[in-house]
Amino acid sequence: MTKSELLEAVLKNTKMEISKKAANTFMDAVFTSLVTAVKKGKRFYYPGFGTFTVRTRKARSGRHPQTGATIKIKASKTVAFKPSKDFKEIL
Repeated sequence: MTKSELLEAVLKNTKMEISKKAANTFMDAVFTSLVTAVKKGKRFYYPGFGTFTVRTRKARSGRHPQTGATIKIKASKTVAFKPSKDFKEIL
C-alpha cells in the first residue's frame, strides 16, 4: 500500500468530511510523532495494532557481494515491529 492509497482508505473510512490536504497533513503529523516517540522513548505502543521498538544490531563481519572479501559491518540501530495479539488473530 502506498501513501496515497492509505490516504484514500482513511478518507473512505472516516465519518467526517475532510479534505485530502487536511488528511494528508494529519497523517504526516501522526507518522512524524511516531518517529519522534520511538527515537526518544525507544518504544511506541498502539493498542490493538502493535509495538514499535528500537533494536541495536551488534557489529559483525560480512562479505562484499561482488568480490567476496570480508568486510566489517558497524553496529547500528533499527526499528522493529511486534504486532498485537488482536492483529495476529486477524491475519
